[in-house]
Amino acid sequence: MFDNNVFKKDTCKNIEENGEVIGYELQTLITYYRGIPLSMVEFIKVAIDEKEAASDKIQISIDREDWFYLSEAATVTTYKWEYGEPLYIRVLKPGGLVKGDHQVKLTVATRTAYIPVPLVGVKERTVTI
Repeated sequence: MFDNNVFKKDTCKNIEENGEVIGYELQTLITYYRGIPLSMVEFIKVAIDEKEAASDKIQISIDREDWFYLSEAATVTTYKWEYGEPLYIRVLKPGGLVKGDHQVKLTVATRTAYIPVPLVGVKERTVTI
């Protein structure tokens, strides 16, 4: 039911800081009917052209101001990812993605109230940089 929420269309792009491309970013929406604290994000996996990004290079944010590595997010209880609001996923990779088409696969798993196992959503899209 929520499969299209996993990877928002047209959100994958290279990101720049201080005039330098530091990686790429994409967005997801929660695959649950209510919000959760970031600490309930079980895992996020990003694969570009079948090559998975290292989890220690992935950061998440609800506001694009405060970024948390996945290992840090496990302790973040004061930031809540609300239903209908994007979660920004940033993969740190100097130079970002090369121009052209890429097959991007995003996997997002969250823990939720009343469900004893994580909800896992997967969406794959072809994107053009």
